[in-house]
Amino acid sequence: MSDIVLSSAVRDNLLSLKSTAKLQSTTQNRLATGLKVNSALDNPNSYFTAASLNSRAGDLSNLLDNMGQAVQTIRAAEDGINGITKLVESAKAIANQALQNQSEYQRKVFAQQYNNVLEQIEDLARDSDYKGKNLLAGIGNALEVIFNENSSSNLTVEPVDFTDTTLENGLNLQDLAQGAGATSSFAVAAGVTTLELTGLQASSNLSDLGTWANGDIVTISDGTTSQTFTVGATITTVQDYVNAIDSMGGLKASFDEATDEISITSGLGTGVTLSISKDNSGGGSATDGGVTATVSPTTLITSAMSSTATLISSGSFVAGDILYIADGNGFEAASIEIDDNTTVDDLMDLINTVKGLDGSFSAGSISLIGEVSFKITSTNTDFNIGAFATTDGTVNLTATDSGFKDDTDIERTLQAVNAALAELRSSASSFGASLSTVQIRTDFTEELINTLEVGAGNLTIADMNEEGANMLALQTRQQLSSTALSLANQAQQSVLSLFG
Repeated sequence: MSDIVLSSAVRDNLLSLKSTAKLQSTTQNRLATGLKVNSALDNPNSYFTAASLNSRAGDLSNLLDNMGQAVQTIRAAEDGINGITKLVESAKAIANQALQNQSEYQRKVFAQQYNNVLEQIEDLARDSDYKGKNLLAGIGNALEVIFNENSSSNLTVEPVDFTDTTLENGLNLQDLAQGAGATSSFAVAAGVTTLELTGLQASSNLSDLGTWANGDIVTISDGTTSQTFTVGATITTVQDYVNAIDSMGGLKASFDEATDEISITSGLGTGVTLSISKDNSGGGSATDGGVTATVSPTTLITSAMSSTATLISSGSFVAGDILYIADGNGFEAASIEIDDNTTVDDLMDLINTVKGLDGSFSAGSISLIGEVSFKITSTNTDFNIGAFATTDGTVNLTATDSGFKDDTDIERTLQAVNAALAELRSSASSFGASLSTVQIRTDFTEELINTLEVGAGNLTIADMNEEGANMLALQTRQQLSSTALSLANQAQQSVLSLFG
């Protein structure tokens, strides 16, 4: 090609076209990619600086995802604490209700409700995880949040453990004792006998009887324990005799002046044999406790009462008696005033209206099952005196106490609940501060990423308006250069016309 000679004008125009084509290629590439620096060849300084900025922005973008997940993890813990706080407040309300109610049975129910709330607290704490991380589940759940690409800036959110309410470094709320029930029973028995004192009135002296003399001793026995009365000393008149018998536990006595008989009604235990006799120590004759001279005592065997029998048919009850059923706190659960028509069934109905107390009747025995402690008492000291040696007829059911039985127990629980609420508020404040920190760093990182990307773009992104104008100018230049080249070629062709 070196043998071909081009004129200076043609060569200049060719060079101009080549230069324009090269510039057009560069401009077209910028328009196509949107970048003015596509490789290190375009501008090494801008290219590598922008690459460094974009690389850091990418690293921070990856950290930003982790920060977002950390925010959700902390929020899950905060939601859990809010729920637990409401449950603890519910437990406090239950304890306050128990404190205002003196019924031991109702307090036991409240104790069960309180324990159920503690169980729900533990379940809620275990359910407060996010993607396998639970800040309310204690050891092994610490959350580390990294804020920069070299991990030199970070935050560790320490967990708490509310999955076990009994932990001292947690809520420190102990389950309350549920208490164990108790059983007891008592018999309702009856028997009647009479002692004949012919010809006497209530005010008559016993020694007026031919078989009686001052110094004679009356013995009354239940087969195990005996009591004695000396005629003319401890008992003088018929009324003294009646009063002496009536004062013995489990017996009641009265004198009928129409029949000259002392009527004795027994309420001693079922099958107990009562015997009454008088000796001849004072010079009288041995009798059956009445006027009949005999060595055989008057006997009375008590038998089981039926469910329809009236209570006053037993020596343990008289009309006007009041029976009380009270729990271990002294709370009166029920009471009944005995009248002439009150039956064993009526007593059973009363017992079974008491919450936490169940009774059943069979063969003269009332069996009791109490969920809490109960006692049954009477205004009549003869109540439930099964033998002369019995000093107290109170029917006792002694149960194991629940954790809410006493006021002091409840007040102690309320103190623990208040401390737990303070612990929850402290934990909520700590998690709130951590959440605020992570959220601020998240916002900062988002803004920094944007700054880095904008900075990188300023170094590499092409101005499309400018590049569009450049392309239009280059196209114009190319057209002009083509025209100039055509003119230069025409100038050489004009020489050929001289040879025409």
